[in-house]
Amino acid sequence: MIETYSVPLKTIVKDFSLQIEYAATDYESIRLTVADIARPGLQLAGYFHHFEPMRLQVIGNAEMSYLSKLTPGERSAIFDRLFSYKFPAMLISRNIRPDEECLQMARKHNITLLRSQDATGVLISQINNYLTAALAPRVTRHGVLMEVYGEGVLLIGESGVGKSEAAVELLKRGHRLIADDAVEIRKISGNCLVGTAPELIRNYVELRGIGIVNVAKLFGMGAVKLENEINLVVNIVPWNTHEVYDRLGLEDQYMDILGVKIPMNTIPITPGRNLAVILEVAAMNNRQRKMGYNPAMEFTEQINRHFEENMGKI
Repeated sequence: MIETYSVPLKTIVKDFSLQIEYAATDYESIRLTVADIARPGLQLAGYFHHFEPMRLQVIGNAEMSYLSKLTPGERSAIFDRLFSYKFPAMLISRNIRPDEECLQMARKHNITLLRSQDATGVLISQINNYLTAALAPRVTRHGVLMEVYGEGVLLIGESGVGKSEAAVELLKRGHRLIADDAVEIRKISGNCLVGTAPELIRNYVELRGIGIVNVAKLFGMGAVKLENEINLVVNIVPWNTHEVYDRLGLEDQYMDILGVKIPMNTIPITPGRNLAVILEVAAMNNRQRKMGYNPAMEFTEQINRHFEENMGKI
């Protein structure tokens, strides 16, 4: 079961430098649970079908201009009905001060009223992106996440199989570490997963026989990255002589994480195999396939053509 998350309203106020015009009595406990932002234009005209009271409500210059054309009594009636829906807060953009009728109804219905200097479109976009990341479904997986040639490569496998050692070799070759041992994975859209490290172990790698290594201090800040999209999963397994491995790459493998299918390679290892080089090739090959080029298919078609052309000559 995927856990749901929420963001305290006071965190939004702090991070976006919002001004509080009126704080509800439960201001400290108000939490946002949906990433969508509402702009109640139709509601100001009295149409409340499909209104979503769970959303943060934002009004800007257009809405305030419309309200200024109304009488105080009409404004009071509109805000009275709007605030009765008990949404988390109302945010007014462009540093426009709320009129007295708005403040009165906010106090009457105990709704927090906020103000921002930013333009309405910019404000909605920034807060929406912030909430989308903060409220995204997430899961923690054991593994190592590296950025290799711009591709986010998630290394998985049994404990002690050599994931961290491969990560260090990749670091020496100029690639970057996102997370070692535990990877927090967030689903930020329908087909996009982003991985990061828990703050407690960020920038650290555990090497058996050596101990804990601070990658940022040992290799420099250019060797670490806060987060990265996950583009490829590599399952590292010990070589098994009784196992049949795909030698052409025609069999597409995927791992389902939070409902998103991520391409996966299973790489068997034996002493002497240069895992770091193999991982670099896997990342570049995955990038090629995303761009529409599949070398395995091209090779197979070339072999088939060869046999077809020479069938009558045998």
